Amino acid sequence: MINSSSITLPLHHGHPPQYLLARMKKLAFSISKIIIEDQGTGEFLKRLADPLWFQSFGCVLGFDWHSSGLTTVVTGVLQRSVNLADHGIMIAGGKGRKSISTRSQIPNLATVANMNGKKISDLVYADKMTAKIDNSAVQDGYDLYHHAIFFDNNGDWAIIQQGMNSDIKMARRYHWISDRIYTSFLSEPHSGIICDKVHHHVLDMTAHDSTETQKTTIDLVNGNPNNLISSIKKLQIPTSKTMEDWMFDQKFVRKTNLSYEMPRHLNWKTVKKIYDIQPRNYDEFVTIDGVGPSLIRALALISQLIYGSKTSWQDPVQFSFAHGGKDGVPFPINRNTFDRSIRFLKGAIEGGEISWEEKRTALKRLSSNLRLILPGYGQ
Repeated sequence: MINSSSITLPLHHGHPPQYLLARMKKLAFSISKIIIEDQGTGEFLKRLADPLWFQSFGCVLGFDWHSSGLTTVVTGVLQRSVNLADHGIMIAGGKGRKSISTRSQIPNLATVANMNGKKISDLVYADKMTAKIDNSAVQDGYDLYHHAIFFDNNGDWAIIQQGMNSDIKMARRYHWISDRIYTSFLSEPHSGIICDKVHHHVLDMTAHDSTETQKTTIDLVNGNPNNLISSIKKLQIPTSKTMEDWMFDQKFVRKTNLSYEMPRHLNWKTVKKIYDIQPRNYDEFVTIDGVGPSLIRALALISQLIYGSKTSWQDPVQFSFAHGGKDGVPFPINRNTFDRSIRFLKGAIEGGEISWEEKRTALKRLSSNLRLILPGYGQ
C-alpha cells in the first residue's frame, strides 16, 4: 500500500515473470560487478547491509519496492547472477527451507574458495548467532522465514533476514555486517532493521539498556538451578497483583497496551543443562541448544522484577519510512544518507556493462520510485 507518508511491507503472493527475472539478473550482475571492481567486495557487502540501499537496489532491478517479496526476489536474483569467479562473492540460504541450509552450504562454498578452517567456522558461527538472536533475543513478533548470508574469501560477510508477523501480515527485515561485530553479537549489532510498523512492547536483549539483565541472567543460570526453577514457578502462579502492578503505572500500561507475561511452559531439563555448561557470557548462553524465546523472556523478567536489572522494552527498528508526519517514529529517513546511497547506485548503473536503453530504464525506475518514498525528491 502506498500513501503520502509511509512505505509498508505487506505480504504479497505470486512470482515475477520470467522476462523480468532475466533482465533483473543481467542488471544485478552488471551493477554488482562495477561496485566490486571499483571498491572491492567489502564495499559491496556494506551496501547489502544498508536497508535503504538494498530497497533502492530492488526498485532499480524492477521489483515492487513496497512489497515484502522484494527481499526474497532480490536475494534470489543475486544468487543467480553474482558468483565467486566474476565477483568474489558467495551466497547461501534463501526463503523457507533454503534458509536452514546455510550451515551445509557455507563450508562447501568456502572450500571452493580455498578458505581456511578458522574463517569457515567463524562464518558458520555468525550464521547461527544472527538467526538465533533475531528469533529469540529480539522478541518483536516477527517469525523468520528468510535468511541469507553473503561473504567473500576474506571471511567478511553480510546477512539479510526477514520475518513475518502473521497477525498483521507485515514483514520486517534485519540487516547485519561483519565489521559491526566487535566483541559481541549481543550489543546493538544490527546495521539496520527496517519496517513500517513500530511496536510499543518489544523485548530487546541486544540493546545497551539490557546489559545489566544479560549479566544477571548469567548469574541466575550458573547458580543453583532448583532456586531458579522455584523463582520462575512462583511468578507463574496467578496472584492478586500482576507484573504490571509491580513494574509500571497502570495508566501507562493501559495507554501503551503493555503485557509482561511470564511464559507458562519451560523446559526444566534445559535449565539444568545450562547449569552444567556454566556459560561465561550471554553470547555463550544464547548459543546453547534449547535456549529460546520463552527461557530468555522468563530470565529477563526475573532479572528485572527480583533484582531490579534494567531491560530494554523498546522496539529496535532503525528505519521506518515515516518522513515527517505526525510521529516520524522512530525517526524520519535521513535524506542526506539516502542521497548518498542513490548517488552511489546511479554511478554503478551508469558505469555498468549494459546498453544505454537498459541504463535509462533503470535510472527512470529509481527516480520514479524515490518520488513515492520521498515526496518532493528531485525538486
